[in-house]
Amino acid sequence: MHSQKTSTSTEATSLHARHAAATVQAPLRITSAALLQERREVEIEHGGKIYRLRVTQLNKLILTA
Repeated sequence: MHSQKTSTSTEATSLHARHAAATVQAPLRITSAALLQERREVEIEHGGKIYRLRVTQLNKLILTA
């Protein structure tokens, strides 16, 4: 009887873990073109600070505080 209770408990834990993994959302993906809207630099406010996201001459992105 004890082993059946442990098995049921293990199954419930496994089911809960699978459900939690399934409900995690994938990261939001936004293209740099959509974010920058034809600009070379945008300001992003986060936690009361302003960050700058800019495109370099080599077409790389740099985020600075």
